[in-house]
Amino acid sequence: MYAGRYDYLVDGCFILGFVIVGWQFQIPAQSAPQHSRWAFTPSGNRFESSRANENNTNPSRSSSSSKHFSPSAPGLSPSPNQKSSNRPSELPPDWDEDPDYSIQAFADLPSSNFGVNQHIVINDEFKEALRQILWQFRAPIRYAFAYGSGVFPQTALKPSKPSALHPHPSPAISAVQGGSGKMIDFIFGVSYTQHWHSLNLQQHRNHYSSVGSLGSSLVSSIQDKWGAGVYFNPYVTVNGTLVKYGVVNLDTLCRDLSQWDTLYLAGRLQKPVKILRDDPRVRLANQVNLISAVRTALLLLPPKFTEQDLYKTVAGISYLGDPRMSLGAENLNKVGNIVKHQLPNFRRLYAPLIENLPNVSFQDPRCSSPSWVDDPGTDATLEQDMDPTKRGNMVRRLPKAFREKLYFRYQSKFQIPRLEFDRMMDQSNDEDPSRVRRKQGGVFEQRVAGDEQVSLNKEVSAVLTNIIKWPSYSQSLKGIVTSGVGRSWRYLKEKWEKNSEGRRREKVAASDNGPPQDKKRQAP
Repeated sequence: MYAGRYDYLVDGCFILGFVIVGWQFQIPAQSAPQHSRWAFTPSGNRFESSRANENNTNPSRSSSSSKHFSPSAPGLSPSPNQKSSNRPSELPPDWDEDPDYSIQAFADLPSSNFGVNQHIVINDEFKEALRQILWQFRAPIRYAFAYGSGVFPQTALKPSKPSALHPHPSPAISAVQGGSGKMIDFIFGVSYTQHWHSLNLQQHRNHYSSVGSLGSSLVSSIQDKWGAGVYFNPYVTVNGTLVKYGVVNLDTLCRDLSQWDTLYLAGRLQKPVKILRDDPRVRLANQVNLISAVRTALLLLPPKFTEQDLYKTVAGISYLGDPRMSLGAENLNKVGNIVKHQLPNFRRLYAPLIENLPNVSFQDPRCSSPSWVDDPGTDATLEQDMDPTKRGNMVRRLPKAFREKLYFRYQSKFQIPRLEFDRMMDQSNDEDPSRVRRKQGGVFEQRVAGDEQVSLNKEVSAVLTNIIKWPSYSQSLKGIVTSGVGRSWRYLKEKWEKNSEGRRREKVAASDNGPPQDKKRQAP
């Protein structure tokens, strides 16, 4: 609950200091990117029922969005290496060539089942309990997803005494969390930031720190202009459940998903989340985000690798430069824990995309089994084509903000004169509306992709860290103001305690397994 009167005094000081220094982290005003359509063939995973594509608003508040097309969902589809006559038609190889993010309806998406891989299956009662939380907000939520360990466990659940964290939780929430009681995290995508906060302040004033008393105009300015463009309200009780929700403008969300200008939300959506309300623009942008994550991971991986190698690389992207990792507020093994306990969900999310890439494929006979998708014990092998032309094309199709920063690093490394570099970039410019060009990598992109593996990993990681670091740090600074000192300290303290507990469990597990044996002594 609210941290008390002391927060009002301290928060006021933080607000003044924040306004003075916040300009350093201001998000540049950009128009929403112009997207186009593309799709994929959803094979190799189990998808949710057609309800996954509903707008999922309260029935008492119906709108035209309820008329959006909802594709039917297949059952267990063939594995990525299987071909089936009842599969949707193959997509053109350049489905992500020029996405149009101005679409308004699901019927405008390229195919009837486009993007259904994003809808991860969870327990029906738990899903309904999460939706009931959304219905407690009168302000319109266009897009919403729940994420984090409160929804997808990152450790093995063990029976425990019921926690008092949630005042009156739904039985479904208590059952899924195993009595441990974890705050549930949400992201709400909204169309008009100030209007949304104006309505929400009227209904839920107690969700906000003292910043809320200054009005929706300041709240929306703090959200949109500083950090990663998200406004969080943590430790609030909604429908008897302790939650944290972040509010983001849909344009900001789509821009990050398609261009990777902060990777703050794009990184969260690269891991399994539960989408509760969907939006066609966001679905399209997120599919671009997911395929971009695969391409980036492929640049960092050797010719042969396993599923876990791929998913750990993808899941680790968003933690590069994250201040929580350097401050000890996150378990250093968090990425491995996420993949280990969510392997089938990563498979559902990425296997259909992998199948549609021409330079990577599953090379494991176990993938032919219908049960492979849901088998957490299978760690399938993949192989990628290291042909310079194909890898150069991958570089050319990386998200704009990330790609440009990577180009400038390699301009310096290759010592290319600025005039020559500018001429080369102009020739490959495919964003000029007067020119129609395919995103094909040239000599420069092939040189980048052909760099020695250790060096390439270093350069790519440095660019990702540079993109993530400042938005994450400034978002953390903003959280002190928007959440209040008391709740911010509580959040950080719980993160430290959780990290310490994780380290303790790992030490116990290591001691139970005993010291590693000397392989040389075991040799005959």
